[in-house]
Amino acid sequence: MTDFHIYPAVDIRDGKCVRLIQGDYDRETIYGDSPYDMAARFAAKGAKWIHIVDLDGAKAGKPVNVTPIVEAARNLEAKIEVGGGIRTEQDVHTYMEAGVDRVILGSSAISDPVFVKNMLAEYGGDRVAIGIDARDGYVATHGWLETSEVKAEELAKELASVGAETFIMTDISRDGMMEGANVGAIAWLAKVTGKKVIASGGVSSMDDLRQLRQRCGEGIVGAIVGKAIYTNKIDVAEAVQEVDGPC
Repeated sequence: MTDFHIYPAVDIRDGKCVRLIQGDYDRETIYGDSPYDMAARFAAKGAKWIHIVDLDGAKAGKPVNVTPIVEAARNLEAKIEVGGGIRTEQDVHTYMEAGVDRVILGSSAISDPVFVKNMLAEYGGDRVAIGIDARDGYVATHGWLETSEVKAEELAKELASVGAETFIMTDISRDGMMEGANVGAIAWLAKVTGKKVIASGGVSSMDDLRQLRQRCGEGIVGAIVGKAIYTNKIDVAEAVQEVDGPC
C-alpha cells in the first residue's frame, strides 16, 4: 500500500520564512520571522511531513540556515525533509544525525554524481531524495539560477539505475504562479523511472491535490504546497484530512 502525503513548504532566507515566485530572489514575500514556528504550526495541524528549503544555502552552495532546521527535526512530530546547498557528505551527516528524515540532493546530481551515488548507497533511496528542478524539460541548478543542458528525464533514469527511489519534481515555470501542477510531466517522470515522485510547483487548490492523489497508483506519492497555504487557498488540516494517507 502506497501513502500519499501533503508537504507544507517552509522556505528560509535570511532567517525568515519566505516565498519566491519562479525561484526569483527579487520576487520575495516574507510570511514570518520564525521558520521553526511556521513548521510547528503545520505539524500542529496534522502534517506528517514538512518540506524545508534553505534558500540561502542553495545560492551559497552550502547549508546556511541549519539551526531552525535542526530545531524542527529534533522537536516536531512531523517528519522533516530538507533541501538547499547540501553538497558534501558532512552536510548530509549533519542533517541525518540531527534527526532529519530525508535530505534532497539537487544541483549535486549533475555536478557530483559520485557523491550522490555514495549517499544513496549509505542511506537508501527513501532518505536521500533527488530534486529534479526542470525548466522547459531541462534541469536547473544552483537555486534555479542556472539551466543545464541535461534533460530531466535522462538524469532521473540515470539516478534510478544507481539507487534513487524518490524524486521531487518541480516545474519552475509554475512555481508560485498558482496555475496548477504539471500533472502530465510528473506522471511521465514516474513512468519512465518506475520510482516514486513528489509533485512541486503550482499546486493551488484542493482540486489540484485531489487530481495528484488520483494518480497515486502511477507513482505520484505526494505534493509540496507553498504559496497556496500562505494565501489561505489550502488549509493544511483540511488537506491532511482529505488527501493524506493510504491510496
